[in-house]
Amino acid sequence: KTMTSLKDINPRVRTITVSSQTERCYLLQGAKKSFKDTIDVSSGDPHRTGIKPVTFIRQVLAICLYPQLLNEESLPLDVRLRAQRLLESCDGESVGEDFLSSGLRHVRQRIAEFITRRDAGVPAYSKNIFISCGAQKAQMVIVKLLSRGEGHLQTGVLTPLPCPHTLPMLLEEAGVKAVSYLLEEERQWAVDLKELHRALSTSRGCCVPRAIYISNPGNPTGHVQDRKSIQEVIEFAAAEKLVLLVDEVYQDSVYAQNQEFVSYKKVLFEMDKVFRESVELISFHSLSCACVAECGLRAGYMEIINMDPEVMNFVDTMLCTDISTPVTGQLALDLMLHPPQPGDSSYDAHAQETWFLRATLFQNAERALKVLNDLPGVRCQPAMGGIYLYPCLHLPLEIREEAEVGTQKLSLFSFHLLKQTNMMTWHPKTFWFFCLPVFRRPGWKQMFGTARNTLEEVLSRLSSFHLRLINRKAQDRALVASNRRSCKTIRSEPLMI
Repeated sequence: KTMTSLKDINPRVRTITVSSQTERCYLLQGAKKSFKDTIDVSSGDPHRTGIKPVTFIRQVLAICLYPQLLNEESLPLDVRLRAQRLLESCDGESVGEDFLSSGLRHVRQRIAEFITRRDAGVPAYSKNIFISCGAQKAQMVIVKLLSRGEGHLQTGVLTPLPCPHTLPMLLEEAGVKAVSYLLEEERQWAVDLKELHRALSTSRGCCVPRAIYISNPGNPTGHVQDRKSIQEVIEFAAAEKLVLLVDEVYQDSVYAQNQEFVSYKKVLFEMDKVFRESVELISFHSLSCACVAECGLRAGYMEIINMDPEVMNFVDTMLCTDISTPVTGQLALDLMLHPPQPGDSSYDAHAQETWFLRATLFQNAERALKVLNDLPGVRCQPAMGGIYLYPCLHLPLEIREEAEVGTQKLSLFSFHLLKQTNMMTWHPKTFWFFCLPVFRRPGWKQMFGTARNTLEEVLSRLSSFHLRLINRKAQDRALVASNRRSCKTIRSEPLMI
Protein backbone atom coordinates (compact mmCIF):
# COMPACT_ATOMS: atom_id res chain seq x y z
CA LYS A 1 0.00 0.00 0.00
CA THR A 2 1.36 3.40 -0.92
CA MET A 3 1.41 5.93 1.91
CA THR A 4 -0.33 9.10 0.81
CA SER A 5 -0.01 11.30 3.89
CA LEU A 6 2.08 11.84 6.99
CA LYS A 7 -0.68 10.39 9.17
CA ASP A 8 0.15 6.91 7.81
CA ILE A 9 3.78 7.13 8.91
CA ASN A 10 5.25 5.86 12.16
CA PRO A 11 4.58 8.63 14.77
CA ARG A 12 8.30 8.96 15.57
CA VAL A 13 9.20 9.42 11.91
CA ARG A 14 6.30 11.83 11.44
CA THR A 15 7.56 14.00 14.31
CA ILE A 16 11.03 14.12 12.77
CA THR A 17 9.64 14.95 9.33
CA VAL A 18 7.36 17.73 10.57
CA SER A 19 10.09 19.29 12.70
CA SER A 20 12.65 19.18 9.90
CA GLN A 21 10.15 20.66 7.43
CA THR A 22 9.38 23.46 9.90
CA GLU A 23 13.05 24.38 10.13
CA ARG A 24 13.63 24.22 6.39
CA CYS A 25 10.53 26.31 5.66
CA TYR A 26 11.85 28.95 8.00
CA LEU A 27 15.15 29.03 6.11
CA LEU A 28 13.33 29.47 2.81
CA GLN A 29 11.17 32.36 4.02
CA GLY A 30 13.88 34.88 3.25
CA ALA A 31 13.54 36.60 6.62
CA LYS A 32 16.46 38.68 7.82
CA LYS A 33 18.84 36.54 9.84
CA SER A 34 21.83 37.34 12.02
CA PHE A 35 24.20 35.03 10.11
CA LYS A 36 25.04 34.73 6.43
CA ASP A 37 25.13 30.95 6.32
CA THR A 38 23.41 27.96 7.86
CA ILE A 39 25.36 25.24 9.64
CA ASP A 40 23.58 21.90 9.41
CA VAL A 41 24.74 19.71 12.29
CA SER A 42 21.76 17.40 12.04
CA SER A 43 23.80 14.25 11.44
CA GLY A 44 27.06 12.62 12.47
CA ASP A 45 28.53 12.86 8.95
CA PRO A 46 32.04 14.38 9.22
CA HIS A 47 32.32 14.81 5.44
CA ARG A 48 29.36 17.18 5.50
CA THR A 49 31.19 19.39 7.98
CA GLY A 50 34.47 19.60 6.10
CA ILE A 51 36.47 16.46 6.98
CA LYS A 52 38.10 15.17 3.79
CA PRO A 53 37.77 11.56 2.56
CA VAL A 54 40.73 9.21 2.97
CA THR A 55 42.76 9.42 -0.24
CA PHE A 56 43.81 5.77 -0.40
CA ILE A 57 40.24 4.49 -0.29
CA ARG A 58 38.99 6.93 -2.90
CA GLN A 59 41.92 6.23 -5.24
CA VAL A 60 41.40 2.46 -5.16
CA LEU A 61 37.64 2.80 -5.63
CA ALA A 62 38.21 5.20 -8.53
CA ILE A 63 40.22 2.54 -10.34
CA CYS A 64 37.63 -0.14 -9.54
CA LEU A 65 34.97 2.06 -11.09
CA TYR A 66 37.14 3.02 -14.07
CA PRO A 67 39.67 0.19 -14.66
CA GLN A 68 41.46 2.15 -17.39
CA LEU A 69 43.17 3.96 -14.50
CA LEU A 70 45.14 0.80 -13.79
CA ASN A 71 47.66 2.11 -16.31
CA GLU A 72 47.77 5.59 -14.76
CA GLU A 73 51.34 5.83 -13.44
CA SER A 74 50.59 9.02 -11.49
CA LEU A 75 48.69 6.81 -9.04
CA PRO A 76 50.76 4.93 -6.42
CA LEU A 77 51.71 1.38 -7.33
CA ASP A 78 50.15 -0.20 -4.23
CA VAL A 79 46.86 1.56 -5.03
CA ARG A 80 46.79 0.03 -8.51
CA LEU A 81 47.77 -3.42 -7.24
CA ARG A 82 45.07 -3.38 -4.57
CA ALA A 83 42.46 -2.29 -7.10
CA GLN A 84 43.51 -5.11 -9.42
CA ARG A 85 43.10 -7.71 -6.66
CA LEU A 86 39.70 -6.35 -5.69
CA LEU A 87 38.49 -6.39 -9.27
CA GLU A 88 39.63 -9.98 -9.62
CA SER A 89 37.46 -10.88 -6.63
CA CYS A 90 34.36 -9.64 -8.49
CA ASP A 91 32.51 -11.68 -11.10
CA GLY A 92 33.55 -10.45 -14.51
CA GLU A 93 36.17 -8.29 -12.74
CA SER A 94 33.59 -5.53 -12.50
CA VAL A 95 31.92 -3.72 -9.61
CA GLY A 96 28.80 -3.67 -11.78
CA GLU A 97 28.08 -7.37 -11.25
CA ASP A 98 24.52 -8.32 -10.34
CA PHE A 99 25.24 -9.07 -6.71
CA LEU A 100 22.81 -10.90 -4.43
CA SER A 101 24.43 -12.31 -1.31
CA SER A 102 25.32 -11.49 2.27
CA GLY A 103 28.82 -10.54 1.18
CA LEU A 104 31.55 -11.12 -1.38
CA ARG A 105 33.52 -14.22 -0.37
CA HIS A 106 36.83 -12.37 -0.65
CA VAL A 107 35.69 -9.48 1.53
CA ARG A 108 34.17 -11.76 4.18
CA GLN A 109 37.48 -13.60 4.42
CA ARG A 110 39.36 -10.31 4.72
CA ILE A 111 37.03 -9.19 7.51
CA ALA A 112 37.72 -12.47 9.34
CA GLU A 113 41.47 -11.85 8.97
CA PHE A 114 41.09 -8.35 10.42
CA ILE A 115 39.13 -9.61 13.44
CA THR A 116 41.73 -12.33 14.11
CA ARG A 117 44.51 -9.74 14.02
CA ARG A 118 42.55 -7.24 16.15
CA ASP A 119 41.84 -9.86 18.82
CA ALA A 120 45.45 -11.05 19.07
CA GLY A 121 44.90 -14.39 17.40
CA VAL A 122 41.37 -15.29 18.53
CA PRO A 123 40.17 -16.99 15.33
CA ALA A 124 37.39 -15.58 13.18
CA TYR A 125 35.76 -17.40 10.27
CA SER A 126 34.20 -16.01 7.12
CA LYS A 127 31.13 -18.26 7.56
CA ASN A 128 30.27 -16.20 10.67
CA ILE A 129 30.62 -12.87 8.86
CA PHE A 130 27.60 -11.22 7.24
CA ILE A 131 27.94 -8.01 5.25
CA SER A 132 24.96 -5.68 5.24
CA CYS A 133 23.87 -2.34 3.85
CA GLY A 134 25.08 -0.56 7.00
CA ALA A 135 25.23 -1.70 10.63
CA GLN A 136 21.65 -0.59 11.28
CA LYS A 137 20.38 -2.92 8.56
CA ALA A 138 22.20 -5.82 10.23
CA GLN A 139 20.75 -4.86 13.61
CA MET A 140 17.26 -4.74 12.14
CA VAL A 141 17.63 -8.26 10.71
CA ILE A 142 18.71 -9.65 14.09
CA VAL A 143 16.06 -7.82 16.10
CA LYS A 144 13.33 -9.04 13.74
CA LEU A 145 14.58 -12.59 14.27
CA LEU A 146 14.24 -12.08 18.01
CA SER A 147 10.81 -10.45 17.76
CA ARG A 148 7.79 -12.50 18.78
CA GLY A 149 4.65 -12.30 20.89
CA GLU A 150 2.47 -9.43 22.01
CA GLY A 151 1.59 -7.79 25.31
CA HIS A 152 3.43 -9.34 28.24
CA LEU A 153 4.83 -11.98 25.84
CA GLN A 154 6.41 -9.38 23.54
CA THR A 155 10.17 -9.65 23.06
CA GLY A 156 12.18 -7.16 25.13
CA VAL A 157 15.70 -5.86 24.57
CA LEU A 158 17.68 -4.19 27.35
CA THR A 159 18.91 -0.87 25.96
CA PRO A 160 21.17 1.79 27.49
CA LEU A 161 19.94 5.24 28.36
CA PRO A 162 21.30 7.38 26.72
CA CYS A 163 21.34 5.26 23.56
CA PRO A 164 21.93 5.81 19.82
CA HIS A 165 19.09 7.98 18.53
CA THR A 166 18.12 5.42 15.87
CA LEU A 167 17.75 2.51 18.30
CA PRO A 168 14.26 3.23 19.74
CA MET A 169 12.78 3.62 16.25
CA LEU A 170 14.51 0.45 15.07
CA LEU A 171 13.12 -1.59 17.98
CA GLU A 172 9.64 -0.14 17.54
CA GLU A 173 9.62 -0.95 13.84
CA ALA A 174 10.66 -4.52 14.60
CA GLY A 175 7.90 -4.91 17.19
CA VAL A 176 10.29 -5.19 20.13
CA LYS A 177 9.96 -3.48 23.52
CA ALA A 178 12.91 -1.41 24.76
CA VAL A 179 13.79 -2.01 28.41
CA SER A 180 16.01 0.88 29.51
CA TYR A 181 18.95 0.60 31.86
CA LEU A 182 20.63 3.83 32.98
CA LEU A 183 24.32 4.45 32.42
CA GLU A 184 26.10 6.09 35.36
CA GLU A 185 27.03 9.60 34.29
CA GLU A 186 29.13 10.33 37.37
CA ARG A 187 31.28 7.29 36.55
CA GLN A 188 31.80 8.50 32.98
CA TRP A 189 28.69 6.71 31.74
CA ALA A 190 29.71 3.31 33.11
CA VAL A 191 27.55 0.20 32.69
CA ASP A 192 26.42 -0.77 36.19
CA LEU A 193 25.64 -4.42 36.96
CA LYS A 194 23.07 -3.56 39.65
CA GLU A 195 21.23 -1.34 37.18
CA LEU A 196 21.11 -4.20 34.66
CA HIS A 197 19.50 -6.45 37.27
CA ARG A 198 17.04 -3.69 38.20
CA ALA A 199 15.99 -3.15 34.58
CA LEU A 200 15.61 -6.89 34.04
CA SER A 201 13.48 -7.41 37.15
CA THR A 202 11.17 -4.49 36.35
CA SER A 203 10.60 -5.87 32.86
CA ARG A 204 9.17 -9.13 34.19
CA GLY A 205 5.46 -9.28 33.45
CA CYS A 206 5.72 -6.51 30.83
CA CYS A 207 7.71 -8.41 28.20
CA VAL A 208 10.09 -11.33 27.72
CA PRO A 209 13.69 -10.05 27.64
CA ARG A 210 15.71 -11.92 25.02
CA ALA A 211 18.72 -9.68 24.38
CA ILE A 212 20.85 -6.87 25.75
CA TYR A 213 22.19 -4.07 23.55
CA ILE A 214 25.62 -2.59 24.34
CA SER A 215 27.35 0.34 22.63
CA ASN A 216 31.14 0.30 23.07
CA PRO A 217 32.65 2.85 22.55
CA GLY A 218 29.46 4.48 23.67
CA ASN A 219 27.13 6.33 21.35
CA PRO A 220 26.35 9.10 22.30
CA THR A 221 28.28 9.11 25.59
CA GLY A 222 31.83 8.43 24.36
CA HIS A 223 32.60 6.00 27.18
CA VAL A 224 34.89 2.98 26.65
CA GLN A 225 34.37 -0.18 28.68
CA ASP A 226 37.28 -1.91 30.36
CA ARG A 227 37.79 -5.68 30.52
CA LYS A 228 36.22 -6.03 33.96
CA SER A 229 33.03 -4.26 32.89
CA ILE A 230 32.82 -6.32 29.68
CA GLN A 231 33.28 -9.56 31.60
CA GLU A 232 30.52 -8.60 34.05
CA VAL A 233 28.10 -7.94 31.18
CA ILE A 234 28.99 -11.29 29.54
CA GLU A 235 28.40 -13.14 32.82
CA PHE A 236 25.10 -11.31 33.25
CA ALA A 237 23.99 -12.24 29.71
CA ALA A 238 24.99 -15.87 30.28
CA ALA A 239 23.13 -16.13 33.58
CA GLU A 240 19.96 -14.57 32.16
CA LYS A 241 20.23 -16.33 28.76
CA LEU A 242 20.28 -13.07 26.83
CA VAL A 243 21.73 -12.58 23.36
CA LEU A 244 24.51 -9.99 23.39
CA LEU A 245 24.09 -7.33 20.68
CA VAL A 246 27.31 -5.30 20.73
CA ASP A 247 27.59 -2.11 18.69
CA GLU A 248 31.34 -1.60 18.18
CA VAL A 249 31.19 0.81 15.24
CA TYR A 250 33.52 3.39 16.87
CA GLN A 251 36.24 0.88 17.73
CA ASP A 252 38.90 2.72 15.71
CA SER A 253 38.05 6.08 17.33
CA VAL A 254 39.45 5.66 20.87
CA TYR A 255 41.77 8.55 21.69
CA ALA A 256 41.73 9.18 25.45
CA GLN A 257 45.01 8.56 27.25
CA ASN A 258 45.41 5.13 28.87
CA GLN A 259 42.31 3.85 27.06
CA GLU A 260 42.11 1.09 24.49
CA PHE A 261 39.35 -0.69 22.67
CA VAL A 262 38.90 -4.32 23.69
CA SER A 263 36.28 -6.29 21.80
CA TYR A 264 33.59 -8.30 23.55
CA LYS A 265 34.63 -11.33 21.53
CA LYS A 266 38.23 -11.15 22.76
CA VAL A 267 37.12 -10.97 26.40
CA LEU A 268 34.61 -13.78 25.84
CA PHE A 269 37.30 -16.09 24.48
CA GLU A 270 39.57 -15.30 27.44
CA MET A 271 36.85 -16.58 29.82
CA ASP A 272 36.04 -20.14 30.84
CA LYS A 273 34.95 -22.67 28.25
CA VAL A 274 31.36 -22.64 29.49
CA PHE A 275 31.07 -19.00 28.43
CA ARG A 276 33.08 -19.33 25.20
CA GLU A 277 30.81 -22.07 23.92
CA SER A 278 27.41 -20.87 25.12
CA VAL A 279 27.10 -17.06 25.06
CA GLU A 280 25.39 -15.90 21.86
CA LEU A 281 27.24 -12.79 20.73
CA ILE A 282 26.65 -10.59 17.69
CA SER A 283 29.02 -7.68 17.10
CA PHE A 284 28.52 -4.89 14.56
CA HIS A 285 30.93 -2.63 12.70
CA SER A 286 30.32 0.00 10.03
CA LEU A 287 32.06 1.90 7.27
CA SER A 288 30.00 4.97 8.19
CA CYS A 289 31.12 5.43 11.79
CA ALA A 290 34.82 4.66 11.55
CA CYS A 291 37.47 7.32 10.99
CA VAL A 292 37.02 6.93 7.23
CA ALA A 293 33.37 8.00 7.70
CA GLU A 294 32.21 6.82 4.27
CA CYS A 295 28.51 7.11 5.12
CA GLY A 296 27.32 7.21 1.52
CA LEU A 297 28.86 3.86 0.57
CA ARG A 298 26.41 2.05 2.89
CA ALA A 299 28.33 -0.95 4.18
CA GLY A 300 28.75 -2.70 7.50
CA TYR A 301 29.12 -6.19 8.85
CA MET A 302 28.28 -8.40 11.81
CA GLU A 303 30.05 -11.39 13.28
CA ILE A 304 27.77 -14.01 14.85
CA ILE A 305 29.14 -16.29 17.58
CA ASN A 306 27.54 -19.43 19.08
CA MET A 307 24.27 -19.18 17.21
CA ASP A 308 22.32 -22.15 15.82
CA PRO A 309 23.33 -22.94 12.21
CA GLU A 310 19.71 -22.84 11.07
CA VAL A 311 19.38 -19.31 12.44
CA MET A 312 22.60 -18.36 10.65
CA ASN A 313 21.14 -19.66 7.39
CA PHE A 314 18.00 -17.63 7.98
CA VAL A 315 20.09 -14.49 8.57
CA ASP A 316 21.84 -15.12 5.27
CA THR A 317 18.49 -15.56 3.52
CA MET A 318 17.06 -12.35 4.99
CA LEU A 319 20.09 -10.35 3.89
CA CYS A 320 19.96 -11.86 0.40
CA THR A 321 16.29 -11.04 -0.07
CA ASP A 322 16.72 -7.50 1.27
CA ILE A 323 18.66 -4.68 -0.37
CA SER A 324 22.13 -6.08 -1.06
CA THR A 325 25.18 -4.13 0.01
CA PRO A 326 26.69 -2.15 -2.89
CA VAL A 327 29.87 -3.80 -4.21
CA THR A 328 31.78 -0.53 -3.86
CA GLY A 329 30.84 -0.37 -0.17
CA GLN A 330 32.05 -3.94 0.37
CA LEU A 331 35.37 -3.18 -1.29
CA ALA A 332 35.71 -0.08 0.90
CA LEU A 333 35.32 -2.33 3.98
CA ASP A 334 38.35 -4.29 2.79
CA LEU A 335 40.30 -1.06 2.34
CA MET A 336 39.29 0.31 5.75
CA LEU A 337 40.26 -2.86 7.60
CA HIS A 338 43.46 -3.46 5.62
CA PRO A 339 45.17 -0.09 5.08
CA PRO A 340 48.61 0.37 3.48
CA GLN A 341 51.48 -1.22 5.41
CA PRO A 342 55.02 0.08 6.05
CA GLY A 343 56.96 -0.14 2.82
CA ASP A 344 53.92 0.47 0.60
CA SER A 345 54.12 3.59 -1.53
CA SER A 346 50.90 4.99 -0.01
CA TYR A 347 51.79 4.21 3.60
CA ASP A 348 53.28 7.55 4.69
CA ALA A 349 50.50 9.67 3.19
CA HIS A 350 47.79 7.37 4.57
CA ALA A 351 49.34 7.29 8.05
CA GLN A 352 49.53 11.07 8.08
CA GLU A 353 45.88 11.43 7.02
CA THR A 354 44.53 8.99 9.59
CA TRP A 355 46.71 10.50 12.32
CA PHE A 356 45.29 13.90 11.47
CA LEU A 357 41.72 12.57 11.66
CA ARG A 358 42.27 11.08 15.13
CA ALA A 359 44.11 14.20 16.29
CA THR A 360 41.19 16.30 15.08
CA LEU A 361 38.75 14.16 17.04
CA PHE A 362 40.85 14.46 20.21
CA GLN A 363 41.49 18.21 19.89
CA ASN A 364 37.87 18.95 19.00
CA ALA A 365 36.67 16.88 21.94
CA GLU A 366 38.95 18.77 24.32
CA ARG A 367 37.97 22.14 22.88
CA ALA A 368 34.22 21.43 22.95
CA LEU A 369 34.47 19.99 26.46
CA LYS A 370 36.08 23.17 27.79
CA VAL A 371 33.56 25.48 26.12
CA LEU A 372 30.57 23.46 27.30
CA ASN A 373 31.78 23.13 30.89
CA ASP A 374 32.38 26.89 31.02
CA LEU A 375 28.72 27.62 30.22
CA PRO A 376 26.41 28.24 33.19
CA GLY A 377 24.15 25.30 33.96
CA VAL A 378 26.13 22.87 31.80
CA ARG A 379 28.32 19.94 32.84
CA CYS A 380 29.92 17.37 30.60
CA GLN A 381 31.90 14.17 31.11
CA PRO A 382 35.04 13.85 28.97
CA ALA A 383 34.74 11.45 26.05
CA MET A 384 37.13 8.54 25.61
CA GLY A 385 36.15 7.64 22.06
CA GLY A 386 33.55 7.98 19.33
CA ILE A 387 32.49 11.31 17.85
CA TYR A 388 30.15 12.71 20.50
CA LEU A 389 30.14 14.57 23.77
CA TYR A 390 27.00 14.27 25.90
CA PRO A 391 26.63 17.30 28.18
CA CYS A 392 24.01 17.73 30.85
CA LEU A 393 22.00 20.96 30.75
CA HIS A 394 20.13 22.41 33.73
CA LEU A 395 17.68 24.92 32.29
CA PRO A 396 15.76 27.35 34.52
CA LEU A 397 12.24 26.19 35.37
CA GLU A 398 10.50 28.83 33.25
CA ILE A 399 12.41 27.74 30.12
CA ARG A 400 11.40 24.11 30.65
CA GLU A 401 7.80 25.14 31.23
CA GLU A 402 7.79 27.25 28.07
CA ALA A 403 9.16 24.34 26.07
CA GLU A 404 6.44 22.04 27.36
CA VAL A 405 3.55 24.20 26.17
CA GLY A 406 1.67 22.91 23.12
CA THR A 407 2.15 19.81 21.01
CA GLN A 408 5.61 20.60 19.62
CA LYS A 409 7.40 20.30 22.95
CA LEU A 410 10.70 19.45 21.33
CA SER A 411 10.78 22.17 18.70
CA LEU A 412 10.98 25.31 20.81
CA PHE A 413 14.60 25.17 21.89
CA SER A 414 16.01 24.05 18.55
CA PHE A 415 13.72 26.34 16.55
CA HIS A 416 14.81 29.41 18.54
CA LEU A 417 18.40 28.28 18.09
CA LEU A 418 17.82 28.11 14.35
CA LYS A 419 16.23 31.56 14.21
CA GLN A 420 18.97 33.19 16.26
CA THR A 421 22.04 31.33 15.03
CA ASN A 422 21.07 29.64 11.72
CA MET A 423 22.16 26.24 13.06
CA MET A 424 20.03 23.40 11.71
CA THR A 425 19.26 20.61 14.17
CA TRP A 426 17.45 17.32 14.10
CA HIS A 427 15.19 16.28 16.93
CA PRO A 428 13.57 12.90 17.53
CA LYS A 429 10.62 12.42 19.83
CA THR A 430 12.63 12.21 23.02
CA PHE A 431 13.88 14.46 25.79
CA TRP A 432 17.50 13.50 25.11
CA PHE A 433 19.57 15.85 23.01
CA PHE A 434 20.76 14.57 19.66
CA CYS A 435 23.59 16.28 17.83
CA LEU A 436 23.27 19.99 18.36
CA PRO A 437 21.21 20.77 20.33
CA VAL A 438 17.93 18.85 20.34
CA PHE A 439 15.89 19.42 23.49
CA ARG A 440 16.80 16.92 26.14
CA ARG A 441 16.15 16.87 29.80
CA PRO A 442 18.65 17.49 31.20
CA GLY A 443 21.38 17.68 28.50
CA TRP A 444 22.85 18.15 25.03
CA LYS A 445 24.57 15.80 22.64
CA GLN A 446 27.30 17.78 20.88
CA MET A 447 28.92 16.50 17.72
CA PHE A 448 32.64 17.17 17.55
CA GLY A 449 33.62 14.97 14.59
CA THR A 450 33.81 18.07 12.43
CA ALA A 451 36.37 20.34 10.81
CA ARG A 452 38.07 22.75 13.21
CA ASN A 453 36.78 25.99 11.70
CA THR A 454 33.22 24.63 11.55
CA LEU A 455 33.40 23.50 15.15
CA GLU A 456 34.62 26.90 16.36
CA GLU A 457 31.72 28.61 14.60
CA VAL A 458 29.24 26.12 16.04
CA LEU A 459 30.60 26.55 19.58
CA SER A 460 30.60 30.32 19.22
CA ARG A 461 26.97 30.44 18.08
CA LEU A 462 25.87 27.93 20.69
CA SER A 463 27.62 29.79 23.52
CA SER A 464 26.16 33.13 22.50
CA PHE A 465 22.67 31.67 22.22
CA HIS A 466 22.87 29.87 25.56
CA LEU A 467 24.17 32.93 27.41
CA ARG A 468 21.51 35.17 25.88
CA LEU A 469 18.82 32.65 26.82
CA ILE A 470 19.99 32.34 30.42
CA ASN A 471 20.52 36.10 30.81
CA ARG A 472 17.12 36.90 29.31
CA LYS A 473 15.37 34.61 31.74
CA ALA A 474 17.40 36.03 34.62
CA GLN A 475 16.32 39.55 33.59
CA ASP A 476 12.71 38.38 33.34
CA ARG A 477 12.87 36.96 36.86
CA ALA A 478 14.39 40.19 38.19
CA LEU A 479 11.67 42.24 36.47
CA VAL A 480 8.91 40.04 37.89
CA ALA A 481 10.43 40.26 41.37
CA SER A 482 10.72 44.05 41.05
CA ASN A 483 7.07 44.35 40.02
CA ARG A 484 5.99 42.23 42.94
CA ARG A 485 7.92 44.41 45.37
CA SER A 486 6.38 47.54 43.85
CA CYS A 487 2.90 46.09 44.19
CA LYS A 488 3.49 45.22 47.83
CA THR A 489 4.79 48.74 48.54
CA ILE A 490 1.79 50.41 46.96
CA ARG A 491 -0.67 48.25 48.88
CA SER A 492 1.07 49.00 52.16
CA GLU A 493 0.79 52.78 51.79
CA PRO A 494 -2.30 54.60 53.14
CA LEU A 495 -4.85 55.80 50.62
CA MET A 496 -4.30 59.49 49.91
CA ILE A 497 -7.49 61.59 49.49
